[in-house]
Amino acid sequence: MNGLASTGLKSLPSDARPREKLLARGPSALSDAELLALLLRTGMAGKHVIQLAQELLDRFGGVGGLLHTGAEALKVIKGLGPAKRAEVVAVLELARRALAQELQQKPLFDSPKAVREYLQLQLGAKAHEVFAVLFLDSQNRLIALEELFRGTLTQTSVYPREVVLRALHHHAASVVLAHNHPSGEARPSRADEALTQTLKAALALVDVRVLDHFIVTRDQAASMAELGLI
Repeated sequence: MNGLASTGLKSLPSDARPREKLLARGPSALSDAELLALLLRTGMAGKHVIQLAQELLDRFGGVGGLLHTGAEALKVIKGLGPAKRAEVVAVLELARRALAQELQQKPLFDSPKAVREYLQLQLGAKAHEVFAVLFLDSQNRLIALEELFRGTLTQTSVYPREVVLRALHHHAASVVLAHNHPSGEARPSRADEALTQTLKAALALVDVRVLDHFIVTRDQAASMAELGLI
């Protein structure tokens, strides 16, 4: 039988099947499409599972883009039903939790790459603007991340009192602010700078420091501290 006549992994020659290759040679021996095909298991009529996996990667800009994609966006891929969408989103959630666990076990700024990846996974794919706060303990380890506000974010739509109350609730010593720009522009605006200064002053009254404010897009997370704006 032609290897692509059937849509599942079993249709491939035994030495080309991703599962067997992974067990024999390790996960690094597999391409991104082969690893994703292991998760999806079957394709659809006229489209082998590896072709479906490659289409997903091409559509969303590779593994990184796919991990920043929400369940709703995955609906545009023909052949990706609810069960497969749920599996992809489950992997995304596992990645979030793994990064959160890493940030809870050691100081946040010991791993700036993990901070950026965590924020991109949390906020990067959202179609609307969201303001979130990472609450940190005295050793700069993550206590919790909370999404506090959504919509068009300005000084009048983000309430300093609510941010202060949540910081006190978590007994936070410091915070990292973050919000996304669905437009894809990671450069902080004047409004972002003004909002940061307002929150910095409010939190200082209860002895909570603002360490940074990240502007998050699907592709990057810009640090206002690195830009000299904190």
